[in-house]
Amino acid sequence: MGEARTTALLYAAPGRAKASIVLAHGAGAPQTHPWIAAMARALSQRGIDVVTFNFLYAERRLRVIDRPPTLEATWRAVVDAVRARSDVAHARLFVGGKSMGGRIATQVAAQEGALWRVAGVVLLGYPLHPPGKPAALRVAHLPDVRVPMLFVQGERDTFGTRDEMIPIVERLRARIPGTRLYVVEGGDHSLARRRGRAGDPGDDATLVAVADEVARFIG
Repeated sequence: MGEARTTALLYAAPGRAKASIVLAHGAGAPQTHPWIAAMARALSQRGIDVVTFNFLYAERRLRVIDRPPTLEATWRAVVDAVRARSDVAHARLFVGGKSMGGRIATQVAAQEGALWRVAGVVLLGYPLHPPGKPAALRVAHLPDVRVPMLFVQGERDTFGTRDEMIPIVERLRARIPGTRLYVVEGGDHSLARRRGRAGDPGDDATLVAVADEVARFIG
């Protein structure tokens, strides 16, 4: 990315990994957020190499989010860097992330098509629309994603409830086999089921259930 630099963290699976995934953080927190770190550890324990990274604004500890072209360029650069590493499983590489991080991954996947060579996309709380603006859907590009997508959505997510997500995912599944929706019952946008525990990795039951579902999707 020219002169720009960011950091990444590797959560290596014990033994030989069956696949790898690059996970991006959401808009409001860096890769060291406790929930992201806990999810990365949980997936690595399930035999998956996990790489997290910071978008440039998060690396610089800025509040203003990078423009979409910069976010997308960062995604491309990180995937290229991961592919160049010898200590990360390359055969089956997945991408995804929390909220905005996952959405930007779908945008790049839609643009790159088969050239990006990823096996699937994992979306942890997809921001279907801004809260209170259900007509402002962020779905136009999704049919152009040519690999399966796993949408993990909180039932009462203000960025896209279960009832809003179901018809979207059903239409996508008809075009992209393997795409599916997993709903966290009672969950919000942070996939937390209890008020005041947003993003808290201490909600072990939810974290374990989501990690198990992601591992099943990856296979």
